[in-house]
Amino acid sequence: MPILNGDAMTNGSADGLDFSKALEVLKNEYPERDGIDVKTLIDSKVNGGLTYNDFLMLPGYIGFPASEVTLDTPVTKRITLKTPFVSSPMDTVTEHSMAIHIALLGGLGIIHHNCSMEEQAEMVRKVKRFENGFILDPVVISPTTTVAEAKALKEKWGFGGFPVTEDGTLRSKLVGIITPRDVQFHANLNDPVTAVMSTDLVTARQGIDLREANDILSKSKKGKLPIVDENFNLIALLSRSDLMKNLHYPLASKLPHSKQLISAAAIGTRPEDKIRLQKLVEAGLDIVVLDSSQGNSLYQIDMIKYVKEKYPGLDVIGGNVVTREQAAALIAAGVDGLRIGMGSGSACITQEVMAVGRPQATSVFNIAQFARRFGVPCIADGGIQNVGHIVKGLALGASTVMMGGLLAGTTESPGEYFVSHDGQLVKAYRGMGSIDAMEDKKAGVGSKNAKASNAGTARYFSEGDRVLVAQGVSGSVRDRGSITKFVPYLMAGVQHSLQDIGVKSVREFQEGVRNGTVRFELRTASAQAEGNVHGLHSFDKKLYS
Repeated sequence: MPILNGDAMTNGSADGLDFSKALEVLKNEYPERDGIDVKTLIDSKVNGGLTYNDFLMLPGYIGFPASEVTLDTPVTKRITLKTPFVSSPMDTVTEHSMAIHIALLGGLGIIHHNCSMEEQAEMVRKVKRFENGFILDPVVISPTTTVAEAKALKEKWGFGGFPVTEDGTLRSKLVGIITPRDVQFHANLNDPVTAVMSTDLVTARQGIDLREANDILSKSKKGKLPIVDENFNLIALLSRSDLMKNLHYPLASKLPHSKQLISAAAIGTRPEDKIRLQKLVEAGLDIVVLDSSQGNSLYQIDMIKYVKEKYPGLDVIGGNVVTREQAAALIAAGVDGLRIGMGSGSACITQEVMAVGRPQATSVFNIAQFARRFGVPCIADGGIQNVGHIVKGLALGASTVMMGGLLAGTTESPGEYFVSHDGQLVKAYRGMGSIDAMEDKKAGVGSKNAKASNAGTARYFSEGDRVLVAQGVSGSVRDRGSITKFVPYLMAGVQHSLQDIGVKSVREFQEGVRNGTVRFELRTASAQAEGNVHGLHSFDKKLYS
């Protein structure tokens, strides 16, 4: 029934109408809300699954700035992130640089395992060393270390300030500190570091708390603050660069009462992966992801049980799964998180080749709804092409979203840029089920020693096969610049989307979906075309600045 009466409509005027009654009329005469609830949305495709492009959410009431939207969300039962972004354990996406920078920005990077166990453990160690409170295991050098060796250490570790002790070990008497400035222009590379090291040291006594130590360091104008005992033996170290990181990256992913970044890495489910896991744990691993295209297997269930028994303090994420039956098996085995998706990644062809998988939106809703009953957070892995897809994954119950191709073109992803045939600056990107990944044809990416453990064949249960059947492709993605600009864009986009919907947090958003206050609308093919750029002769799709 229209609000305007017949006369008003005839006269083309609304004179005399009491528009203050609009809400009352809405309530009394239109009791059904616009749109549909999430269950109706999913059930609307009983004969087929939904992808992220098949639906939209309807707007709500904006009563707050986007900056007030918080994105805190769990990634495992025990660990919560400040932003819902996870980078995929692919050899063209996540090594230590990606893991460090996405963690600084509030997300989590999963270091791939298409490399030797020593290489992967070293990458985990670099993540844990990058940002610390008191560095309890600093890299220490001896007085006989040469300038050339000090420079090589800087290349290896990514930082160049090293304490020098009498024995070249921790808990030995401190004699100086070598910095990048000390060795940068020193001509004789064979000179010992004692010829150029700084001996004018500011130190703090063992037992000092972190706040007092930070205060001393900030006032000293030095790069490092050695912590020493009463005999001047080196006990720990504090770094000025860590102080600056704390100021610039307030959302950084850290465990409670720790200033170290959270580290995560993937492993397979073969017996030798137990040795790999031990090395990763010794390097400081916080979360292990069991990497398989089909997670409901005897191998993964046994590995979950092994991890929970052997390393009770380590969180384990299982997957991939797309059905409740798959999820139930892994939850029963003891997982702390689940990874959802099969065949929806941009470089994945599992659904085409194997005729197995499930459309991603349907997968996420069904698994997340089930896993929530057991307090198990879920990662929506695959199919994320833009901010809208991230929001839709969260709407359907995922706690976080995993991105591969969307992050592969950033500066921090492995590999080198090259110019494509059409003049675009691009980086190599490949699915872990591609022939290149399974045969380790690196194309400028990946490990120096991937033969030690090929994640591609292990992930797809292809070891020993006479013929490798590809479940992924190799290609390239356009340059996206640094993740330090791209991830803040993603974060701002999600905040503005939740503002449009009228919710102030991921938790409130998902509660609104469950109770039906957040409404949905299906999109036809023509509606999808309407919602994208159309009718222009040409355009420049610049997403952020």
